[in-house]
Amino acid sequence: MKNIENSKGPWLYRFLIKSFIIIFGILVFWILGFFLEDIESIKGPKYNKIEKSYIETGLITKEKELKNQIENLTRKQVKNENEIAIVKNSSRNLQNTINQLMALKKLALENSKVISNSEEQQLSRSVETFLKSQKTYQRLNMELAQIIENKQILEINKQELGKKLKDQRGEAQKQYRKLLKTHNLKLAFLQIAILFPFLLGGIYLILKKKSSNYYLLFIGYGVAVFFKIFLVIHRYFPSRYFKYILILGLLFTVVKIIVYLINIIINPKKQWLLKQYRDEYEKFLCPVCEYPIRRGPRKFLYWTRRTVGKVTLQHSNTIEKDKPYSCPSCGTTLFEECPICHEIKHSLLPTCCHCGSKKENGQKVDN
Repeated sequence: MKNIENSKGPWLYRFLIKSFIIIFGILVFWILGFFLEDIESIKGPKYNKIEKSYIETGLITKEKELKNQIENLTRKQVKNENEIAIVKNSSRNLQNTINQLMALKKLALENSKVISNSEEQQLSRSVETFLKSQKTYQRLNMELAQIIENKQILEINKQELGKKLKDQRGEAQKQYRKLLKTHNLKLAFLQIAILFPFLLGGIYLILKKKSSNYYLLFIGYGVAVFFKIFLVIHRYFPSRYFKYILILGLLFTVVKIIVYLINIIINPKKQWLLKQYRDEYEKFLCPVCEYPIRRGPRKFLYWTRRTVGKVTLQHSNTIEKDKPYSCPSCGTTLFEECPICHEIKHSLLPTCCHCGSKKENGQKVDN
């Protein structure tokens, strides 16, 4: 009979194997990314070319000219407003000076005094300068009004032109999004077409090579490819479609896991069955129905899975001969006579604990 369970090896080796399998999966994911990057380098639609085909010739140039003219008028407006502020301030100072001179002249007349020629000349010059300042102030205000009017006309023209450009750009953007969506779908299908054979290979290895010594390597490879496809779908497909793909994929995975677990319970594999038998024998419970195995020092004791280690055994000076034993609950033979050494051994385990002989046929339990 072949060994039912292969040697696991030292824990360090097992740890290293699993660590390098993770590294292997990362490297597979990485190299697949290189293939996809080459596909992503395929050039898609260019918005500038599409915009030129939708916008009338000269409109963009005209929009720039209007913008420059408005900026120039804005600068002139600021300059004009600064000049007006200076002239206004100067006029205010001149008016204060004239008021003071007039007050002095009035006071002199009241006191029958004569104003000097210098004061008269200063008053005349102040009045003349004030009148010139007022003319300059009026001229600057007229220029400012003209600048504002011209600027408003340009603003209206710019708004009308902007509305026209917005409509044409909207059509260009709509066409660009449509072409970009088509391009992205092409990239997605190309990437999936490249990854799909790798995924099929991984699924085949996982499903058909379960007994292989390199099964964990196949698992790492398959997970890396699946995760890369998952990212491609998430990136290129719309979220409203992706959520359905994701949910359907998860439903399929959950159903597969449930079916797999049910099949393990109904038709357990030899490794799982053997592990279950070992664990139950260690707890002194029937591997089939979990009824306590009451034989030897435990014949008259009670325990459960949790309390088996806390039960104190009662030792007796009387040595009883070991005999075959069957579960009184389900009738399963748990201990039987070894055909080689004729000692009592575990009937559900493959090897005799006395002589080391193995059963020639696989384990089978009749429930």
